[in-house]
Formats: sequence, structure tokens, C-alpha cells
Amino acid sequence: MPRKMVVIFGASNILWMVFAVSQAFKIEVFPESEIVAQIGASVSLVCSTTGCESPSFSWRTQIDSPLNAKVRNEGTKSTLIMDPVSFGNEHSYLCTATCESQKAENGVKVHIYSFPKDPEINLSGPLEIGKPVTVTCLVSDVYPFDRLEIYLSKGDHVLKMEDFIEPMEKKSLETKSLKVTFTPTNEDTGKALVCQAKLYITEIDDEPQKRETTRKLQVNTSPKNTVISVNPSTRLQEGGSVTMTCTSEGLPAPQISWSKKLDNGSLQYLSGNATLTLIAMRMEDSGIYVCEGVNLFGKNGKEVELIVEEKLFTVEISPGPQIAAQIGDSVVLTCGVTGCKSPSFAWRTQTDSPLSGKVRNEGTTSMLILSPVSFEDEHSYLCTVTCGHKKQEKRIRVDLYSFPRDPEIEMSSLLVSGNPVNISCKVPNVYPSDQLEIELLKGESVMKTETFLMDVHKKSLENKSLEMTFIPTTEDTGKVLVCQAKLHIGETEFEPKQRQSTQTLHVKGKRICPRNTIILVSTSSILEEGSSVNMTYSSNGLPAPKILWSRQLNNEDLQPLSKNTILTLISTKKESSCTYVCERINQVEMSRKEVELIIQVAPKDIQLMAFPSESVKEGDTVIISCTCGNVPQTWIILKKKAETGDTVLKSTDGAYTIHKAQLEDAGVYECESKNEIGLQLRSITLDVKGRGNSKDYFSPELLVLYCASSLIIPAIGMIIYFARKANMKGSYSLVEAQKSKV
Repeated sequence: MPRKMVVIFGASNILWMVFAVSQAFKIEVFPESEIVAQIGASVSLVCSTTGCESPSFSWRTQIDSPLNAKVRNEGTKSTLIMDPVSFGNEHSYLCTATCESQKAENGVKVHIYSFPKDPEINLSGPLEIGKPVTVTCLVSDVYPFDRLEIYLSKGDHVLKMEDFIEPMEKKSLETKSLKVTFTPTNEDTGKALVCQAKLYITEIDDEPQKRETTRKLQVNTSPKNTVISVNPSTRLQEGGSVTMTCTSEGLPAPQISWSKKLDNGSLQYLSGNATLTLIAMRMEDSGIYVCEGVNLFGKNGKEVELIVEEKLFTVEISPGPQIAAQIGDSVVLTCGVTGCKSPSFAWRTQTDSPLSGKVRNEGTTSMLILSPVSFEDEHSYLCTVTCGHKKQEKRIRVDLYSFPRDPEIEMSSLLVSGNPVNISCKVPNVYPSDQLEIELLKGESVMKTETFLMDVHKKSLENKSLEMTFIPTTEDTGKVLVCQAKLHIGETEFEPKQRQSTQTLHVKGKRICPRNTIILVSTSSILEEGSSVNMTYSSNGLPAPKILWSRQLNNEDLQPLSKNTILTLISTKKESSCTYVCERINQVEMSRKEVELIIQVAPKDIQLMAFPSESVKEGDTVIISCTCGNVPQTWIILKKKAETGDTVLKSTDGAYTIHKAQLEDAGVYECESKNEIGLQLRSITLDVKGRGNSKDYFSPELLVLYCASSLIIPAIGMIIYFARKANMKGSYSLVEAQKSKV
């Protein structure tokens, strides 16, 4: 130890000894004067002395009651231990210390109390808006209760305060309470209910013991404002789906249940979820669906009616409600269905005329194919669609027209100033002709307009033309002659079809025009296949015209052939049949002539047949048919051959029908096909058999047997005769005998 520290320690001991000798005998108690002790706790009172090395101690109550405690002495200190504190410890305790002839005494007041737990908040029932409820604030095992105060607050507002000042008859633990009745409102939800207890243990306490309990209010409500939302709609189609969502307000949150109202008024439970989804709806699923919100305080329901309708389907017909079709074209009418998986289709005309087209069904589409379109196809057509037990019908009108070529402008002669000329504007193969309008213009000036009437009972292709006489002048040179044709189709649905041709006018002074213009055919314009022909152009005029021979093709174009006056065709064939055009031009006029050659072919490839067979039974129907398909303009004559003479049969298009064939219908039938070139014959034999179950029927087999027997008997007689004669002469030759008779 350092020397400096030793010196300090020694000096302090000397000072302490001097202080102890000089100090008087004293006693102290801790805690001083008063102590507050909770019943059941452990409390110690300490009594200590100074100025005496070996004091003696004693403890007593001021009223000489039992100590109810234990004493422990240790040197100059004595401890009074109360464990546990009880009502018997509520005294003023005195500690007496004796040191030789000296005696000292000090005391401490022990106050006891009981305030072990926080208050309890009890409700007479769950909080429900509009229904009174009693709140009890309970303070258990309190002492002394006459110094207890209880406060009950709701939010920042004190509902009630109560103290308990009645005298205590005995010392005991008491349970005190405060009760308040109030009616909850919706605004009370979330507010705090606070029960606060204050215990003043001594009469002079400024700061009491405090305990409090807080409880948040949850105001319960019975279900209300139940709402149902439906998606997509309360009106559905068969096979559709619907989702219904139900919400209901209330505390605690209501439980949702779905039911369907049955015919007898009872409810069929469906689901306990807020959302109810129904798929593949059927008509019998229609009805009233009920949603209920339920909690402990009540229930609230809402109804919704679902209507499931038969599944709708739509029918569309194209190209549209009306169509204009050119004769000879192909037209496809399409009837399509949406909303039906397996529809059935039926096509008919509105007038119940025969349906000439072909029908092709593919799933949800049906097509009526008219190819080629002809006059018989001009109708209003109805497409009837059946889906389940529902039907829908759509109509389309087919209007026909024929307007195949541009108009043709023809002039009776070349244009010479002052000379009248006939102008013709021709529109070939037009239908309907009563809807045709032809207009002839010179430049922008209308020269003539013409419309046409038609026999409404007759449908045919017509050649229509506008004719007028025109006197040209030299001022007309360079102007354009326009022939414009308009065909109005239908009533108002279609724009008119238009075609036009133009020709520029070239007017010359007066000159000698070609005249006496003819085409000479060496033989005839109708020839036999393989023959030759010369066609010669003959005309007078000045100046001499130029010649151009052409062949008119199917598309109306001209195929140039020769610039000579004479056109020669050698070894003509059927394909050589057509119109040949000779155009002649001089400075005064340009015009043309046409000649049509027809190459005829002798009948060939004739076919004669009996349907269903060449061997039939009596009473069957037989059709004798003769055709010669490759040669036009051929006469077909059906005959029945007989020994007494041929019988010409009344046939239709080469067919003769025998209804209920009889035995006399059997025999040879001949077909004669001929035209101006030649003829061809074919024949067949028809066999008619009798029916075996007829009593009056005499079969051909029996007839043959009868005839054979009638021949056999004379033959046998002749054989016997010649045999006898041979026996008489010794030899006989039947061959020689026959020769002698020839």
C-alpha cells in the first residue's frame, strides 16, 4: 500500500473514534413515522440505535395488541417483519431500545390497504344500436372502501362518478361497483369506455392509488341494406351464365346465404358464399333467388328474379335483301346462322315455284347455287332456319337482267354533206327490255331518246334499237356520235347499268358512194361439212372502196382473214359456222355487210334405249328414249315396227312412255334421226312378260309350246310318209327331195 494512503487511513480512524465517544445514544425507525402496506405483501420495520454498542430492543403496538409479526435483532438493529401483511398489522408500532441505563423509543404508523386488481368492465349484453345496455364497473377486494372513488367515462365524457363514504362495520375486503345504463348509437363505435378507480389510503393523501380499465366499444347492428348485384343481366338466354353478388351491412359482419324460392314458398338452400355463379342456365332455372344477411342480432333479405329465355339465334342472308344477276352467270345465295349449333335449313320460292338450284349445307351455313341463272330463277327466295322448336325466315329477291354488249352504231351510208343518212343504235340480247332507255347524242346534244314496252307475260332476250334519220353537214365533222344505253334493274335498289358506244363523224362533200353492194355466196350459206364455198363482195362506187374480210369471234371481236374481194373456204368443218364480215371503205362512206355460214353435219352417234330394261313385265312403265346429242337441228322419229306397217309414236324430246305395258307392246322399236344432210337408224326389241299369278293370262311360253306342237305333228307325219316311200324304192334323199321342190 502506498505510504500516503496509510497515513490518510490512520487519521480517519482516529477521527471516527473521537466522534463515537462524543455521540449521544439515539434511536431511529425506518421508515419514519408512517408506512403504507398492501394486504398480502411483505413489510419490514427497521429500528436502529447509535451511541451504544450493545443495545437491547423490544417491539409493541401502541394499544398492546399482538404484533402479528416476527422480530429479528442484529447488533444495533432490530427488524420487525410482517409477512404477509394482514388486518392485524394496522397499528402504530413502538420500538424501545435500552443501552445500560439509557432508554430510547420511537414509533411508526402502519396503514394497510387492498387494491390488487384493475377494475372490470362488464356489459349486460352486446351493444346494439337503439337497445339500452347496462355497464358495470367492478372493483374487487378493496380496503378501505370508504376512501374509494369510481369514475366511468365514454370517450371524453364522464358518464358517472361514485364514492363510498358509508362507515365500515368491520375490517374486510369489499367489492364495489358502479352501474350506468345508456343507449348505444352508431357514433359510439370505436369510442373508449374507461373505468377508473382511486383509493385514498390515508385521510391526508393527496395522491391516491389509481387503477383503470379501458374497453373499446363495438356497437352491433342487425343486418340491413342488403344489396344484390347481377352480372350480366337478370334476363338470360339458355346456355348462358350469371354471377350474383350479395352484400349486407351489420356488426358483426353478417353471414351471407343464397336460396331459391320454390313453388310452394319454401326456400332451397344453394350456397353460403357472397357470390353465387350459375352456369349453363336452362329455362327451368328461372325464378326468384333470395340472399339473406344473418348475424346474432337479426337477418335481412333481398330477392332478385332471373328470367331464362330460349336461346335466340340470328339469320343473315347474303349478298343482301335483293340481288341483280346477269342471265348466264352463277349466283350463290348464302344463309348463315349465329347462336345455334345445329340448325336445319329449308329453301323455297315465295310463290312455291320449283327450286331449280342446288342446295349445299355446311354446319351453320346453307348455300343455294343457281348456275347458270335463267329466267326460271327470277324469284323471291326464302331461307327457313329451324333451331329447336323455333323458326326464323329470311328473304332475298333475285332480279335478272341481260345486258351483255355495248350498243352498236350503224349508218345506212357514209356521211356526205346534205345527204340524209339513217342511224341505228342497236342493243342486243337485253332483258328486261321495258327497263331499257336508249339515248343518241351528238356531242352533248341529245338527238333522240327511246324507251320500250314489254309483254309482261313473256320473258325473253330482246334486240332493241333506236332509229333516226340524220342530215349531216360539214360542220359535224369531228363531233362524236354517242349511243348510250341504260338498263334500270329492280325498283330503286340498284343504279342503272350503263353501256355506250361512240363514233367520230367524218362528213364529206357529195361524191358517188358505193352502191349496189352485195355479198355473193357461190353455193349456199347452208353447207354440208367438208364442202367448199366462195364469198364475193360486189359494189360500185367512186372512189373504189377498200375491202377487209373478217371472222366474228364469240366475244364479238373480229379476226381479219383477207383483203381480197373473194374469200374462199375449203373443206369446211362444223367449227367454220359463224358470221363473216366484209367491211368496205372509201373517202365518202364506211360500211359493212355480214353473211352467216351454217355448216351442217349428218346425224351420228344416235342412241336408243329402253328404261328400266328391254325386258319388262306386264303392267310396268317403260320409256323408249332416242338421243342424238352432237348434231343440232336434228329431227327424231320413233316408230314401232309391224308386218302390217310402221306406227309413228308421239314422242316428247325423243322419248316415248308406255304406261302399264301390255303384251301387244312387245316388239321392235326404231329411231330415225335425220336432218337436211342425212339420216341414221337404230332399233331395239322390247320383251313384255306376262304375270304368272293372273288367271286370265296366257304366257308367251305356252304360246311358243303350242305353236311348236302344231309344227311338230305335221313334221312327224311327213317323216313317216317319206320313210315308207324310201322303203318302197330302197333309198331316199331328203336333200334331193327338197331340191326338187325348190
